[in-house]
Amino acid sequence: MNHASLFTFASPSELILEIPLNAQNQAWVESQNFSAYMNKLCLLAILPWLESEFTQQAKLAPSTTALPSLWELVNGCSITITDGTKFVLVPTEDIDLSELRVAQEWVDIPSWAGDYYLGVQVQPDEGFVRVWGYCTHAQLKNNLNYDATWRTYAIDSTAVTTDLSLLTIALEFCPQEITRSEIPSLANLTPAQAKNLISRLGNPEVITPRLEIPFSMWGALIENEGWRRSLYERRLGLPEQWFVMEWLQNGVSQTAQQFGWGSFDLQTATSGTRSVEQSGTIFARELTIAEQQYILSIVPQNEPEGIIWRFALRNAATNGLIPEGFKLRLLTEDLESFPNNQDVAVTAVEQLVVEVILEPGEGIIWEIEPIPENYDREILRF
Repeated sequence: MNHASLFTFASPSELILEIPLNAQNQAWVESQNFSAYMNKLCLLAILPWLESEFTQQAKLAPSTTALPSLWELVNGCSITITDGTKFVLVPTEDIDLSELRVAQEWVDIPSWAGDYYLGVQVQPDEGFVRVWGYCTHAQLKNNLNYDATWRTYAIDSTAVTTDLSLLTIALEFCPQEITRSEIPSLANLTPAQAKNLISRLGNPEVITPRLEIPFSMWGALIENEGWRRSLYERRLGLPEQWFVMEWLQNGVSQTAQQFGWGSFDLQTATSGTRSVEQSGTIFARELTIAEQQYILSIVPQNEPEGIIWRFALRNAATNGLIPEGFKLRLLTEDLESFPNNQDVAVTAVEQLVVEVILEPGEGIIWEIEPIPENYDREILRF
């Protein structure tokens, strides 16, 4: 164990993880509210253990930058390890551990559902978390203990596996174990419906937005990372952070900068290359894909028919190429394709380019294959 100093077994079945003091300070500074603070402490204590116990490559979902938008709305987070197994962390400060209670979002949103759900008792004053047991998605669904008022699934502690060593055994020797049950489809929201819901639920006087509309609609709304982020920003009273036309006037918003976006002079940014096209503004962010650095850029080009927005992906290295098989794709904000919405590297190429003309206020989501590290979908509004 590389992180053996971080945990001790208080009993054969109990796992206690220390919360390092610097992690407590970091969580306090970065958290918007107490719920976010508790979730952050849970994550900072559990992640090193998962990396040490099961793998050195554990992927957090959503990424660290996007976590505040999640914790404003729902308790918990998920971590996927190398073999694809997903753990959902379910933190609580309750002393009563008679059941493991999980928010419906982690069970019935398809992209959020996990394989194993870890019950984590967080004790910030004592500086530790206690992983007291786990269950599978199938157990939660098949147990039929669903609370429609609070939209949670629960499983009695007598049905929760409290010996954490069995989790290691299950992953190593029972890879074919069925851990998940069927999940009903969510609603298909249009951008107009999403906009109306964000306007309604974005009012901070709505204390518990997750309970205000049918779950199928709520799940579809927050499963879309861009819509969830817009709802979060609206509840905080922030102005639109992802409006690219506004970036042209006043520079990239602070939130977008936190996600890596910056603005540059096009002539300077492309100096010395064969792709100098015109002077003006270029928006760009650096991405890590397959351990290599790339640049995604957006260049507005004024044409008689309107502004053409030019999305381009290139290698960050001088004379570097985009490898064969890479894809740059644009989608509508509700994840629909449209004609000529992607460029594919059939062979190694200098860059991938997709150009679009957009209506005022229209949203676009960019995707790249292979998926960049720490990727979360963004709705860029034009």
